[in-house]
Amino acid sequence: MRKCILITGASRGIGRSIALHFAKNNYHVFLNCRKSIDELEDVRMQIDSMKTGSCEIVMGDAGNPKDVRRIFDKIRGTYGRLDVLVNNAGISHIGLLSDMSDEEWDNVIRTNLSSVFYCCRAAIPAMVSEKRGRIINVSSMWGVSGASCEAAYSASKSGVNGLTRALAKELAPSNIQVNALAPGVIDTVMNGQLNEEERQNLAYEIPMGRFGSPDEVAKVIWDLANAPEYLTGQIIGIDGGYL
Repeated sequence: MRKCILITGASRGIGRSIALHFAKNNYHVFLNCRKSIDELEDVRMQIDSMKTGSCEIVMGDAGNPKDVRRIFDKIRGTYGRLDVLVNNAGISHIGLLSDMSDEEWDNVIRTNLSSVFYCCRAAIPAMVSEKRGRIINVSSMWGVSGASCEAAYSASKSGVNGLTRALAKELAPSNIQVNALAPGVIDTVMNGQLNEEERQNLAYEIPMGRFGSPDEVAKVIWDLANAPEYLTGQIIGIDGGYL
């Protein structure tokens, strides 16, 4: 039986690249997103066209505990287990903290941080029972250093880092590894609002002189899923030397 992985926010960008990379390596991929069904179907079609790997769609809001329970019920019912969980779903918000509404704050925290808690909580019992499993959380370099006008985003990703470190200690006796990846500026839709001048100025600040690619992030996620068991509780940066 193939190993299986759940990827939240798998319809585009980093999540899409992770899904395709694991499918190419003969995984069964559970594809999740909240509302981008057409884009998720496109990912499914690409995987279905491969000679390796397989997939199925599990729609739902990873920041909603009822949806997460339904998603994991389906995983248990159709596959029985989960080898790797990648908590990738995330949104950004740019603006002054003083101008941020209650709803905007709640949406960022629920999508970026609460989703990690809900999915980890659902995945852990079966992993503990089998004494194996990998949990990989997609954080951000702004969770390490903070970003002006992205206070809520930075706070949510800092929370992901803290949760990662604490959960790694909690689950280490059960042989479950928990790590986070902290990407820098990656060429995704999230950064698509930048105009060409802004892109050039930002790239100039990065020692490597360019944005990272989703495929580069996916390769590191693959490495973390296959790393030695002793690697756990780490926040690993992939930012072109920015921090």
